Amino acid sequence: MGKFVIAYDIGTTGVKTCLFEIDKTIVLKAAESHGYGLYMVENGGAEQDFNEWWEAMAETTKEIFAKSDIKPDQIEGISFCSQMQGLVALDKDCNVLRRPMSYMDQRAKEEIKKGIANGIQIAGANVFKLLPYLYFTGAVSCSVKDPIWKYKWIEAHEPEIFSKIYKIVDVKESIIAKMTGRIIMTQDSAFGQLLYDTRKGHEGWCKPVCKLVDVNPDHLAEIVKSTDVVGGLTEEAAKELGLVPGIPVFGGGGDASLIGVGAGAVLPGETHIYSGTSGWVSTVVEKQTVDTGAMIAAIVGADEGRYNYFAEHETSGKCLEWVKNHLALDEIGIYLEKKDVTESPENFEETYTSLYDYLSKVMKETPAGSNGVIFTPWLHGNRCPFEDPNAAGMFFNINIDTGKRDLIRSVIEGVCFQNRWMYEQQKKKVDVSDTVRFVGGGALSDVTCQILADVLGCTVETVASPQNVGAVGAAAIIGVGIGAIDSLDKVKEFIPAEKTFKPNPENKAVYDKNFEVFKTLYKNNKAAFKALNA
Repeated sequence: MGKFVIAYDIGTTGVKTCLFEIDKTIVLKAAESHGYGLYMVENGGAEQDFNEWWEAMAETTKEIFAKSDIKPDQIEGISFCSQMQGLVALDKDCNVLRRPMSYMDQRAKEEIKKGIANGIQIAGANVFKLLPYLYFTGAVSCSVKDPIWKYKWIEAHEPEIFSKIYKIVDVKESIIAKMTGRIIMTQDSAFGQLLYDTRKGHEGWCKPVCKLVDVNPDHLAEIVKSTDVVGGLTEEAAKELGLVPGIPVFGGGGDASLIGVGAGAVLPGETHIYSGTSGWVSTVVEKQTVDTGAMIAAIVGADEGRYNYFAEHETSGKCLEWVKNHLALDEIGIYLEKKDVTESPENFEETYTSLYDYLSKVMKETPAGSNGVIFTPWLHGNRCPFEDPNAAGMFFNINIDTGKRDLIRSVIEGVCFQNRWMYEQQKKKVDVSDTVRFVGGGALSDVTCQILADVLGCTVETVASPQNVGAVGAAAIIGVGIGAIDSLDKVKEFIPAEKTFKPNPENKAVYDKNFEVFKTLYKNNKAAFKALNA
């Protein structure tokens, strides 16, 4: 019998709680998911509710044991994969002082201008701050969505709350504090704050950069490794979760770190593409690399001495949700067998898959290239390969014969074009793999996988349960921590490819033409986006 562990995948719109057995492979034994809110507030704010996170975790933890023969006292470790670059303000007693600010929050426009986006600039950063910043951290906080500027926004707009701050942490660290009473940050989360000194022998918080952007170092938490045990589960937390006290709680990692691990892309040069609510292209590298013009940087991963060269897309899978809510409806027959599958599903996983399969069928019946329609998937601004909170989605080249099916397929093609743009931008700086692992909810559809292979012009592989890879990565972290897996290098042996998709040359020719047009749409409309959205 193997080792039983629990991994919490804390996403933007919900938590998935997974029970795994680690033996010769990592096997999912049970899983439950619950949603929670994402609250969009004025001036570009995006917040969540900590209590909703915790309640969803408690409910799903109890549910996985209700449907499994495994007992709580058999669990040998707890870990996490979570959304990153949020900001949670804690007091000394680990209480959350205000609603956590999501990575999507872009209120701090004035704060970033005062802090770094002023004077003579390169890639949106003051040139006299950019060079020392890069020297210490290997990346620069020049996005309005970065945690530093959220912190500065609280200081400027909520001084009473700011005065009570003991530590600022990321999403999973706030959960760990609730579970163990200890406030920490893993190395990858610390790097995500863009205040982390990555020079060899200097790993830790960087006081010169803190001074540069006026952040109080006392507000920064103790740093630990992803595979470290932070502490044992407290009696109070165990009671609320339906577990037993003392279970080791591991540091875990952010989604940008652990989804690659769960995809089996762990060795240098291996590339994976993720499509969940957000999305990215990431390649494992052995040294820090940065492309400031394209907003791509090598970020600290779960494995010491390696980095993830990371290009982010804010609204990857969110585009599909938009399609479901605003384009599908019943005009294309969304009522499957006379049942509206979007209302009160009894089995979320089964229903979601059915809906996704049906939308995939609609896309498959539409020719590659969507009869010339091109969609820009920038539904909440864009970060890479250009940073612009004003960028927005649009359908380009609609004519009198254009139908909803063309629009639906063009949305998925637009997401894949964005992935190709980031993939090719990465290729300019690092070696990327010719075979790409594709994971996340987007990889559930064979049609989407084939479109991605055709757009990229390379082989695409998927794994079993691609929507669970973040939790698989968290389970792997526990496996290494308890000695069930020798090292993170060995993780790929536990995660074989399940399906393979080769590019169709005829479709690729169509996509090559459309892709060249796609890349011009931002430049040609940048001023219009600013006029409408600034």
